[in-house]
Amino acid sequence: MAKVAFIGLGVMGFPMAGHLKTKGGHDVTVYNRTAAKAAAWAEKFGGKSAPTPAEAAADADFVFTCVGNDDDLRSVTTSKGGVLEGMKKGSVLIDNTTASAEVARELYEAAKAKGCDFIDAPVSGGQAGAENGVLTVMCGGDEAVFEKTRPVIDAYARMVGLMGAAGAGQLTKMINQICIAGIVQGLAEGIHFGKRAGLDIEKVIDVISKGAAGSWQMENRHKTMNQGKYDFGFAVDWMRKDLGIVLTEARGNGAKLPLTALVDQFYGDVQAMGGNRWDTSSLLARLEKCAIR
Repeated sequence: MAKVAFIGLGVMGFPMAGHLKTKGGHDVTVYNRTAAKAAAWAEKFGGKSAPTPAEAAADADFVFTCVGNDDDLRSVTTSKGGVLEGMKKGSVLIDNTTASAEVARELYEAAKAKGCDFIDAPVSGGQAGAENGVLTVMCGGDEAVFEKTRPVIDAYARMVGLMGAAGAGQLTKMINQICIAGIVQGLAEGIHFGKRAGLDIEKVIDVISKGAAGSWQMENRHKTMNQGKYDFGFAVDWMRKDLGIVLTEARGNGAKLPLTALVDQFYGDVQAMGGNRWDTSSLLARLEKCAIR
């Protein structure tokens, strides 16, 4: 059993911290910007809450963060009252936020300067993956630190891999989002085309999902998409945040991402329709609205 701190109890962090307590058997202290949510977590899982990130991290062996973006991450780590202020030497900061590779490298250096270690560890699998403890975790950092940290991360993961030096986990998550963007747009267009052609979408998907067109998105989202329901996963606002990170990185490294840039614009159209909190499969709603015009 290790002493663990978990900072950020959103739809992902709340269950992830819970798995560290229940499945991992660790002594967990949490912090959340909204204190009531931290209190609710402590009541549900039997852990403790702290009034600041630094106090949550005090005496912890492993400190996890899972917040919104780069600025949020800096706020809870390197700012006054952040976790690095409270972390002891030899402890490890593990960041599950989907953020930039740049901030991951910053935190790696900041942790080292405090005598601590850092692993960037963004996750994939969505809210359901977090709740069921079966996330995929893409890590960047030193191999020895990764091996030390991996057994703890296993509490909420089904796949954990070291992708390279600090920042490599975030770069891998960017590739994950690039691939998802293209797959969801293709699925949306396929369902849209099938509807316009007068086909039974359930029958179509039952056949093509067994072939080369099959994907996680098709298996898990086609029914709700076909029903026009978009409240089953990762929100459009967050996907646009992630794709913004991807496109900024691409401008720096020279990668050409025409499809990703186009789908990012399509998600902008969904936001303009009021779909900020719809899940990413709502690309179909945009096509159906376009077809009505």
